[in-house]
Amino acid sequence: MKFNQSVRFLTLFIAASTALIVLRCGTVQELGFNPLGEMKDPTDNPTNADKIWLGKEFFFDKRLSLDETVSCAVCHKPGLAFTDGLKVSEGIKGRLGNRNSPTLINIGFSERFMFDGEIPTLEMQAIVPIQEHKEMGMDMKALIERLRAVPEYQEAARRIFNRDMDVWVLTRSLAAYQRSLYSNNSDFDRFYYGKQKNAISASAKRGWILFSEKLYCIACHPAPYFTTHTVANNGLYADYGEDKGRFRIKNDSTDIGKFKIPTLRNIQITDPYMHDGSMESLSEVIDHYAKGGKGHVNQHPVIQSFELTKREKSDLIQFLYSLTDMSFMERL
Repeated sequence: MKFNQSVRFLTLFIAASTALIVLRCGTVQELGFNPLGEMKDPTDNPTNADKIWLGKEFFFDKRLSLDETVSCAVCHKPGLAFTDGLKVSEGIKGRLGNRNSPTLINIGFSERFMFDGEIPTLEMQAIVPIQEHKEMGMDMKALIERLRAVPEYQEAARRIFNRDMDVWVLTRSLAAYQRSLYSNNSDFDRFYYGKQKNAISASAKRGWILFSEKLYCIACHPAPYFTTHTVANNGLYADYGEDKGRFRIKNDSTDIGKFKIPTLRNIQITDPYMHDGSMESLSEVIDHYAKGGKGHVNQHPVIQSFELTKREKSDLIQFLYSLTDMSFMERL
């Protein structure tokens, strides 16, 4: 991790203590507005406080990995909006992944998961990093035997789910915890949804007009989620090399270079950017789009070159900064 990222993480981590969590109950009443709407739980896994608690225990437990060195929180650090500040994630035995760790904030609103956008539920998604060779590298049968031998987990499984510790308990708890990672109180939210005119600067207001009216940003990053939760080719490369994105799911050439569109919420603290962490700053990201992408055959047609003045570019960045929400850290 680069020095500035280390300092940033340390500062945010101290402020956040051990997590970046706000339960859905109470938040709307406190704010007086609800930009994100109601998060819908799956019928087979309604969220409750006990499941969230157990899921949090699993999330921070390194025993979920083969050599007990990596937990979910290693790649999804609370103080960095559940990213890790690295170009690509690092798993057991120093194995490097192929992709950047995405934020988990507001992940419960998504209907598709992972950068390929193929996995349909958070419950199913939880299995992937645990078994992935470059991440936690754990055999699921062996993991359940390990966790069942932990008295606290076995007791919790019986109490909360009325069954022995098993894959169902693990995945449903982890999913419930991730659905509790909720952010809806950024400066922009207070300005746009809370009608607080002075919540953002004049520069950020100009940036919002650029973002929503002059440029094509909202085609892929519309409010309130600032993502469409779908996949697209953003023209990052003319040749995507070994990682061709969603193409690896069905070998459909029209899927080459398509990755799930990330949310822009908390983007100020989730660098580096792009699916492979290849861009270190928002300035660099804006420059990429201003040049109109690299022209890959599957590049989203809305991506066209544009020009910004120095002030306009600064305004756009200030608007993106206004999407940062650290206020819920105070509720820990």
